[in-house]
Formats: sequence, structure tokens, C-alpha cells
Amino acid sequence: MRRRALRNILLGLIATVAVILGLVVLAIYIISEGFGGRLESRGTVSPIARTLSPLKETAAVSEGLPQEPATEASSQILFGDLHVHTSWSGDAFIFSLPLLQGEGAHPPADACDFARHCAGLDFWSINDHAEYITPRQWRETKQAIRDCNEVAGDPSHPDLVSFLGWEWTQSAAPGTDRPEEHFGHKNVLFRDTAEDSVPTRPIGAGRGGLFSMDVPAPAWSLVRAGLAIRDLNRLQPYLDFNTFAREVRQMDYCADDVPVRELPVECMEGAETPGQLFDKLDDWGYPSLVIPHGTTWGIHAPPGASLATQLDAENHDPARQRLFEVYSGHGNSHLWRAMNDTVMGPEGEAICAPPTEDYRPCCWQAGELIRARCEADLSASECEARVESARQAVVDTGNPYGVVAGSTPSDWLECGQLQNTFLPAFEYRPHMSAQYGLALRAEDGSTYRYGLIGSSDNHKGRPGPGYKETARKAFGDAYGLRDDWYQALQPDASPVAEPQGAPDPLAGLMTGFERGASFYYTSGLVAVHSENRTREAIWEALNERRAYATSGPRILLFFDLLNGPDETPAPMGAHLKLDQTPRFRARAVGSFRQKPGCPAQAQIGLGPERLERLCLGECYHPSDERHRIERIEVIRIRKQRDPSEDAAPLIEDPWKVLTCDDMGQGCLVDFEGTPPEPNRETLYYIRALQEPTDAVNGDPLQCERDEQGRCLAAPGCPASGPAFDPADDCLAPVQERAWSSPIFIESA
Repeated sequence: MRRRALRNILLGLIATVAVILGLVVLAIYIISEGFGGRLESRGTVSPIARTLSPLKETAAVSEGLPQEPATEASSQILFGDLHVHTSWSGDAFIFSLPLLQGEGAHPPADACDFARHCAGLDFWSINDHAEYITPRQWRETKQAIRDCNEVAGDPSHPDLVSFLGWEWTQSAAPGTDRPEEHFGHKNVLFRDTAEDSVPTRPIGAGRGGLFSMDVPAPAWSLVRAGLAIRDLNRLQPYLDFNTFAREVRQMDYCADDVPVRELPVECMEGAETPGQLFDKLDDWGYPSLVIPHGTTWGIHAPPGASLATQLDAENHDPARQRLFEVYSGHGNSHLWRAMNDTVMGPEGEAICAPPTEDYRPCCWQAGELIRARCEADLSASECEARVESARQAVVDTGNPYGVVAGSTPSDWLECGQLQNTFLPAFEYRPHMSAQYGLALRAEDGSTYRYGLIGSSDNHKGRPGPGYKETARKAFGDAYGLRDDWYQALQPDASPVAEPQGAPDPLAGLMTGFERGASFYYTSGLVAVHSENRTREAIWEALNERRAYATSGPRILLFFDLLNGPDETPAPMGAHLKLDQTPRFRARAVGSFRQKPGCPAQAQIGLGPERLERLCLGECYHPSDERHRIERIEVIRIRKQRDPSEDAAPLIEDPWKVLTCDDMGQGCLVDFEGTPPEPNRETLYYIRALQEPTDAVNGDPLQCERDEQGRCLAAPGCPASGPAFDPADDCLAPVQERAWSSPIFIESA
């Protein structure tokens, strides 16, 4: 009897455990598959258009300065944002969740309303990641753009032009040392929006991405359920996200080597290289532009990545790659600087490069952190061996922050970062910079000739939020974990006097995440010299490179060659042959100072509740007073004669510095170039700098410096953890700026 009773009790316990486990598995399945979740609609666009102000709309006014060249006299400057994500991008949807302090989903209609009523833009485009866009979402995206355009009024004079597009998001495979396989991120933009004038499907970058179908379903189920583990009392956003993820993962990949028009509507199309992307766009035959962006951001680009690997007949299309995004809310991708993380050792192996005055490799800093811990207790030789071991571990694994246990983000100072310059991208890759690309020539003689633009890369449905330096986490992408998640994932903070045997991936992720938060800014903009406000005129200006970049403020910029062929002026973006010394005119007018709050028409257009949710009570609201322009800098780049020529000395920045005496009317200066060189293309462009004003993350790492200017600690601007202050926008003075597109000159 006793044995039978014990057996029954044991069987009962087993059954109970089985039931509990079954319920847990069922709960995981229900949560991970998003049962009860909702598929986000495109939203509803406000039906109220914006009233255009003649003074603000027609920016190319004389302002009392001498008349600009005839090429610009009849144009107007229009401002836009050609890089905008809504929460239909998978990463943006994750960032909207409570665990990342998210504010909730922002569908395409939010982006339209923000562009029109909050930012007061003239044009914008939607660019969600193609790797996550389902057929349903693509149909809804196209309709959302049409909805936005329908509100714009007279097509010959719309208040806002909305373009359709997507982002092609490619990176070299994580953990591989094959930088030649890295092509980077590119926005694909279409001129037209009618159903018979755009592709049936967006084209992503192959089988990678957040929801890669190569990841086993059970593993993804655990991940998706785990996102909600601390928010079971507010489960709905996670169920919505998991429903979205399930919709994406249920799609089949399109077959390879099938013409685009013969593929089924419901498959997910991919192109693993730019060449494949260009081929597919050729097959469609619709007017399109492909715009590289975020090129220098080390989170995606591996060390050693270079634009040179893309300058060939297969992976560069000069008819489409006409523009290059040099500045966004993810930082500056413009400058070339010599920044070497490694050098060749005595046996041809890669070893850690020593620091220079302008750059400190993170492998070197890892060694210094170990040295500070071991030099008091070990012999000099043994401590030095540990220092070298730490440095080599970083070189070998590419995981600096995980090599030194117990390190904090501040310990790493300015390592791995472009120093002493304007709002750089995080973990800068100089060979992927716009300047380096402009200096290159391929074996077949081809070169890059692209105009320079800015945009936002905003992931919260907010085009062009750089009109005011506020709301760091809402107007920018400085994501951070909520405090309970931060505490749960925080690695062991115990310092260790030797490098990790195997780098701690969690420590590396957390430190990189926090340091990266200091390198998110508000937004750049693209400006065009357009004949009028129509879609066709804006597209023509973009395609002809009559465009320039700003770091957010609406600086007016003109750059012209005065003595083109037959003494005809030529605008920025022009490519021509010349038999005489070029003469240029540069002109810049500072942006309008902003008034607090929002203009009345924004309040009418959105209503008080939507105005507060989207604009956060702050809109583009210009006064009649402008910021002063302090100087104009001229950059000259002499292209390689052949690929073996060292590109570094060909990039002269600045080549000339032209000071301004701006009394509120801007700055106009003329200057001469140098005689064209035989068999050498030379390009010139200008950079106009405003008087200093405060900017979000203006001093990204906020280094505490000694009297010699050396960085002693780098607290940065955290987005998580005990030092995070949600009210702190980490403002610091910078000189906002505008970069013209180049004028390309060959010898006649």
C-alpha cells in the first residue's frame, strides 16, 4: 500500500510538472507567435495641407547681396529628407517596445504628418528595410505615399512631395574577416508612385536580416517570447511585434534567376550584391536612384571595408548612384582620416597599431586597461605579456569591450572614434568615407561622381527632426534599455588583471550599445536647387546633383563655376572639361533662428493631441532672424590617375579657408582653383560653417581632459543605466554646416 501510494504521489507530481511545462510551452508559443496581436495599418493622414509662406518657401532671395550666377537666379532651394523609417522596419519596431524605452509604433501616416506639419519639409521619402516588408505592407506603403501626396494640393505647386522607396541593408557576415564582401546600406528611391510605375516587390539584401528564415523556428520563438518576459502585464506591443515577425517569416524567398516581372507577388525578393540590385532595377526599368548611406558606421562595416571594392562595372551604376548621404542622425560619413587599427607584424600577421595624435585603436586601449590593473602586482615582463595578449585578443576577435572584464564604457576613452571633428559616425571606417570614394579610380578608369546630401535615418517616423536640438531619444535614435532590463543584463563589473580567455559577448554588446548612444544626433537634410516645387523638378535636381547636405539647419548654399565652356556658369554637381583656370563663386546664408513651440497652422493641421504625440510640442517655427556664417571652406580632391596611386595626399581638406564678415545677410566670396591637370580629374566643393550653437550629443563622449587636452575619462551620454537622465539632451556647442555637391573638372 505504501509503495503504491508513493508511486501515485510521484506520478501525480510528474503529471503536475508536465502540465506546468506544457502550459509554459503553450504560453511561449502563444506569445512568440503573437496570437492576439494586431497588424499595424498604414494610419490616416491628416487631410489638411500646409500653407506656404512666400518668404520661407522661395529661399533663393538676394538678401541684399550681389546677384547669384544666372544658373541659380531662377531656382529656389527646397529642403527634404530622403531616409525615413517607420515602425514597419523590423529594427524600428523593436526600438518602439517598452523594453527599449519605446514610445510605441509610428506607421507611415505619422511620417507624412510629421514631414508636413512638424518639420515643414518640402519633400521626403519612406525607406523601410526591404528585408522585412511583406506584400501587405508594400501595398499599404504605396497607398500611404499616395495618401500623403493627395493632401498636397495643386500638383504644380504642392506643399509636400512624397517619394516612394526602401532601404537595401547589406553587411559583411558577422565574425568574418572578409571586408571585400561588405557593400553597405543603400536607399532606393523612385520618381513615380503610380501602381504601374513602381516595382511589385521591394528588393532586400538576400537572406540576412533580423527575421532571417535561416534561424531555426524554436530559437526565434524563445527570443520573441523572451522580449516580453518583464512586461506580461502590458503584453500587447509584444504580441503586435510577434504577429509582424510571424507575417514576415511565413514568406517564401523568390526563386533566383527569374525575371522580376515573372516572380509571384507574394515572395520575398533578394539581391546579395549591388550588381544584382542594379540588374533587377534595370529589369523593372523605372526611374530610380540608389543612395549609399551610413557607410563609415563601424557597427555594420568591418575594419578594412573600402569603397574601392565597389568601384567596378558590376557593383557601381553611375546612372543611379548619383548621390551620397554624408550626414544623418547617425553621424558624419564625409571625412577621410588615416585611422589604422592594425599594422603588419614581423611575420606578416596583423598586430595592434600604436596610437597617433588623432587616433587611439581600441586594441591599444585594451592593453592599457590591463596594464593599469597588473603593473602594481606583477613583474614588468609578466604584466607586459598580459598587455600584449589583450591587444592581440582584440585584433583576433574584433571584440574590444568583451576582452577586458569589468570595464565600463568610460574606460575606453575615445578609442576607435574619429576625433577632433564634427559629429562623427560611431567606430569610424575612413575608407568608406565620401572623400575617400571621390579620390578613387578603378582599373577600367571609372570613378565615383556623386553629389553630397544629408538626411535623418530616423527610425521613429519623423522626417527631418533636426530643426530644433531637443528630445534626444525621440528626435534621434539614441536607444537604451529600460532600467530593469539594463540591470538584468549588466555583466560582472569585477575588474580582472588579465584578458578574458574568450571574450564576453554580452559585455561587448552592452558596452558598445551604451557608447553608441552618444553618437546619435537629430538629423541632416538634403537641399535641392529646383526650378519649382513639382515632383519632376525636384527629381531632376537630385539626378543632376544640384543638391547639397546640411547637418539639420536650413542653410542656403550656392556654389558655381563662373567660367565654364563659352564662359557659361555651371552649378554644383556639374561635370565638364575646361582649358583654363576655374573661377568659382561660393555663397552661404545662415539658417533662421527658431521660435519656441509650433506655428498656428501646425496646431490646426494636427490638433493638440496629435501635435503633442508627433511633434512633442516643438515644430519648425522660424523667426525672421538668421544665424551668422563664420567661414566657407574649400575642399579640393584630385582623383587617382590609377588605382595604385596613394589616395590620401590627393584629398585636401581644407584646401582654402574663406572668412566671412556676416552681418546677418550671409557671405559671398569668389576664388580661383588651379589649372586643370592632364589625365587628372579634379573636383572642388565647399563647406559653410555657422556660428556655434548647442546640439544634441554635440560632444559625443564628453571627455574629461587634462591641461594638455588628453582624455582622462569619457562618460558619454548614456541611454540606459544609473547615469541616464531622460531630461538631459547632452547639449554642447557645435558649428552646424552645409556641404555642397562637387564640381568635377577635367582638362579639355
